[in-house]
Amino acid sequence: MSKKGKLSVFIIALLILIIGIVYFGFIKTTPYSPSTITTNVVRGNFESFVYSTGQLEAQNSVSISVPSELSAQSVNIYEIKVTKIIEEGTVVDSGQYVASLDHSAVEEKMNEALTELTEQLERYEDAKLDTNINLSNLRDDLVSAKIDLEEKDLILKQSIYESPAAIRQAELNFQKAKRNLDQNERNYDLKKQQNVIQVNRAYNVVSRVRSRINEIEELFDAIDVKAPAPGMLIYSYDRMGNKIKVGSTVTRWSPKIAELPDLTSMVSKTFINEVDINKVKVGQKVKVGVDAFPEKEFDGEITQVANIGQVIPSGDSKVFEVSIRVNGYDKDLRPAMTTVNVITINLLDNVLYVPAEAVFKNDSLSYVYLKNNPNKRQIVESGAENENFIEIKQGLEEGETILMNEPSSESEMNYVGVDIYEYLLKQDSIVNDKKESKPLTFNGQ
Repeated sequence: MSKKGKLSVFIIALLILIIGIVYFGFIKTTPYSPSTITTNVVRGNFESFVYSTGQLEAQNSVSISVPSELSAQSVNIYEIKVTKIIEEGTVVDSGQYVASLDHSAVEEKMNEALTELTEQLERYEDAKLDTNINLSNLRDDLVSAKIDLEEKDLILKQSIYESPAAIRQAELNFQKAKRNLDQNERNYDLKKQQNVIQVNRAYNVVSRVRSRINEIEELFDAIDVKAPAPGMLIYSYDRMGNKIKVGSTVTRWSPKIAELPDLTSMVSKTFINEVDINKVKVGQKVKVGVDAFPEKEFDGEITQVANIGQVIPSGDSKVFEVSIRVNGYDKDLRPAMTTVNVITINLLDNVLYVPAEAVFKNDSLSYVYLKNNPNKRQIVESGAENENFIEIKQGLEEGETILMNEPSSESEMNYVGVDIYEYLLKQDSIVNDKKESKPLTFNGQ
């Protein structure tokens, strides 16, 4: 190639390089690119929601519990196992068989009571025999004392011809014999009362054991648990949180075996995390869906919000229990069905809102990018939010076009709408002043 050709190639390459630098430099400094996405500010009704899953429960139900006979003081069965049980979900009539409790535990108590009854009957017979022997001996002593008194009385009468000393001695012997008889009579009466008490006490023990046996006999019928009312059978949970089944243990402190729910009045029990719980109030409307019937949706209303949170298993976050009444009745609804609850926490009319992706935030303010003012960041006052949109209280007009992604030169842009920022600062200051100026109260004064 000639020297002149080489020069031409160099010049052409240099021109291409200059054009490329200018072109790409322009693209870089332009706030928009072909990938820029825009949206418009919309006016209309705005709703925000809290979503949760829950479980259906009957608002009212009849409990099936451990037989009250187990709690009798004379029986003393504190816990007992379930040995048989019918299938959960069975529709039962009043008085129909539901479950059986461990007969062996009752049989053991019966054997103990029968053994004790034999022992107490023996003690009762021993008490009666001892009483007969003791009183018989005392009666013999009493007869001997009477005979001795008669002898001393006869001697005293015969001593009238004796010396005064002999007469005095006879008198003393008579008085001594009389005191001995009086003492034997008192001892007999006291001993008789004592033995009667001992025999009665032994008899009372026998009666108590017999009553205990009667109660245990009644318990044999009671441990075959029957339904107290008609309904669909739903089993409860034991003290470990497990569903009652064959082998489960029920106690007098956790006596519920099952329940018969009133299916005409259902509630959805759900748990709301601590971030959203302040938004949830009694009386808010809810849309309740049921996983088993995705085509069905029910109206509901929050009836109760727990004041104290609890930590969920295998987690550190706290949740608060919320009860949602399901309006209406549907024969397909059953306890323990999983629900999806959509709680309406805000329902605003005629407000401005934009997609959540179009509002950008830093530590102190919220702002948007206006399409017709590409070199500025517009400060806005945001309001309620839902999963897709944010309410705009100040800073935008209906129909304005804003960006949904940040321009490449956003770090070089200034803010507009500083008056909105100052307004928000002033509002925060007023709120803080009110909190600080609130007088302290002592003992309710």
